[in-house]
Amino acid sequence: MTNKIKVLLVDDHAVVRAGFKLLLSTSDNIEVIAEADRGEQAIQLYQKHQPDIIVLDLSMPGIGGLETIKRLVQRNKNVKILVFSVHDEQVYVNRAMSAGAKGYITKNSAPEILSEAIEVIQQEQCYIEKGLLNESNTEQSEHDYPTIIQSFSAREFDIFRLLSMGLTAHKIADELCLGYKTVANYVTQIKKKLHVSNITELVHIALLLGIVKH
Repeated sequence: MTNKIKVLLVDDHAVVRAGFKLLLSTSDNIEVIAEADRGEQAIQLYQKHQPDIIVLDLSMPGIGGLETIKRLVQRNKNVKILVFSVHDEQVYVNRAMSAGAKGYITKNSAPEILSEAIEVIQQEQCYIEKGLLNESNTEQSEHDYPTIIQSFSAREFDIFRLLSMGLTAHKIADELCLGYKTVANYVTQIKKKLHVSNITELVHIALLLGIVKH
């Protein structure tokens, strides 16, 4: 019998991890060997357990999913990471794959998609759920917002997303374990790059691109 594919599950919700684990337990050739609730812990557990594949959420406290992907890739350029996220917008898929993920599926996908994606990635291939790479129908603008946002660092993107969701700089500082002054500097940078003067305009861009919902 072939060895099972060893999986590290990373999601900040214990109930969600339990659901993933139960789902994967129905597969004969996949085994969850460790679980983490944030990126920092995931990096430590990856070093310790050396799983075949990491199944990772993007929206987590601490360093966040995108930065976690980058740091894991820095440690091992061959690391296999499958993003399993609620976000189905193309900008998230692009950023995750650019950071070094090998696959991207949504939490709304059919149950069998998770096992299928893990098995495909284990075969040294990439897996992106069907429908996630459709052409965007966003409005035209004098500024190419998708390209600007694509150029954001992982930290800038996380702060942009949280600002778009209505969090204040103080709350973002708490959420990401950063100093308030650091967050305020990032906010200034982000507004400058997007050519906006206030948070309302910033939220409009996020809505336009589908990064947050109406």
